[in-house]
Amino acid sequence: MRRPVALRLLAAGATLALAATIGVTALSVPDAQAATGTATGFATRNGGTTGGAGGQTVRATTGTQIHEALCNRASSSTPITIEVEGTINHGNTFKVSGTSCNTTDGVIELKQISNVTLVGVGSGAVFDQLGIHIREASNIIIQNVTVRNVKKSGSPISNGGDAIGMESNVRNVWVDHVTLEASGGESEGFDGLFDMKNNTQYVTLSYSILRNSGRGGLIGSSETDLTNGFVTFHHNRYENIDSRAPLLRGGIAHMYNNHYVSLNASGINSRAGARAKVENNYFKDSKDVLGTFYTSEAGYWQVSGNVFDNVTWSGRSTDYNPAGPNPTSTTTVSIPYAYTLDGASCVPEIVRVTAGANTGNRVSGGTCGSTSTPTPTPTPTPTPSGTNLSIGAGADGSSKADGTSYGSVIDGSVSTYWSPAGSTGRISVKWGSPTTVSKINVREAADAVGRITTWRVVNNDTGAVLTSGSGAGVITFPATSLSKINFEITGSTGTPKVAELETYAG
Repeated sequence: MRRPVALRLLAAGATLALAATIGVTALSVPDAQAATGTATGFATRNGGTTGGAGGQTVRATTGTQIHEALCNRASSSTPITIEVEGTINHGNTFKVSGTSCNTTDGVIELKQISNVTLVGVGSGAVFDQLGIHIREASNIIIQNVTVRNVKKSGSPISNGGDAIGMESNVRNVWVDHVTLEASGGESEGFDGLFDMKNNTQYVTLSYSILRNSGRGGLIGSSETDLTNGFVTFHHNRYENIDSRAPLLRGGIAHMYNNHYVSLNASGINSRAGARAKVENNYFKDSKDVLGTFYTSEAGYWQVSGNVFDNVTWSGRSTDYNPAGPNPTSTTTVSIPYAYTLDGASCVPEIVRVTAGANTGNRVSGGTCGSTSTPTPTPTPTPTPSGTNLSIGAGADGSSKADGTSYGSVIDGSVSTYWSPAGSTGRISVKWGSPTTVSKINVREAADAVGRITTWRVVNNDTGAVLTSGSGAGVITFPATSLSKINFEITGSTGTPKVAELETYAG
């Protein structure tokens, strides 16, 4: 059942009045920023979701450069953070080939890969009429981007009309502080804003805006596609959506502290045995916001703490079963992770100042009228350009911890590492003949980022100290011809783990 999208927006005056009532201070919004915070909800399960943490960081201003960054990795699982700035569209997004990627024209293809963060930075990142496709992939973070007007019919088309679509054995995806929007429904060529199907699990959508679309999103493509689930939706704003907010076929979903405004035909559609925990949400100016719709195959829900503000409810029939006008629980859902609920009455203002791209990645402070900016997740300095001279060289060092290897710092992989026997020690790269070096890049293992505090770089041939300082990352010094270079760790906050000691001529 499709109905036209009615462009109805929440009055700004009502929002400001609510802000005054609960005492929220609407802080000025900083420029878009690099990835911050850590995953929440079901994305924390099944080993967690860390994206490209601990890997190389690169900048991209075109879709082709995003694909190049994926294809230039050592392997399809080598961690990488891709910082995106500017407008990504069909004119700058083309297929790139490589052994660590599987891309195509006209769509951002995260296919058959893992350990990737895609984050908007600088003046912001907009994917214009261009969808993001996640397929046969795991451990993916998408943060601080806008995806708009992706079509499945008309011109141009991309990603089957989905702003973000996941399918075929996808695991652990965290989508955070994004804005997903269309300009109409299926008759105008658009499909879903946030779709999951064919065995997609452990996903969280947080602090995001979904608006002006016929379909918000789905979990499961048909009544027989029941292998999806374990999805969390929190602190999101659904605005001017006809239906599917979301549609849940089978599986488990957790919806809390979301603000739903102008759900025009139906909202959370739990069917085919699905179970949804729906708590402390605020529903405004909407119709049939929860139930089993357009099917006789029932779904179930556990409800508590929700506010229904000017919500209307239809009568029931064989294939249309609204939960209202007085929603009560029909199941119980156990949530395996910790979370803090905001009171539903505070949700509209909390979501207003935190949700969507370019809001400074603000999050709820956990109590009404409180917001905060998450502590940035440490990201390594981008790898210098040029050839890594450590590949093919030799390595040695001071005594090493059990289970670690000197050769791990020159193997091109951040999944292996060397550790000293104590909190300090030396790791070296050596060549068979004098080699000119002016930069090194010290890359710590993902679970040890920030442990190295002080260090010095020494020309082993002469004993001269080339430079000294604090914190790992890219280190520069006057170009020096030498046969062996030492990186000496002189202070740390725990056992250091050096994943790579890269060396460069310039």
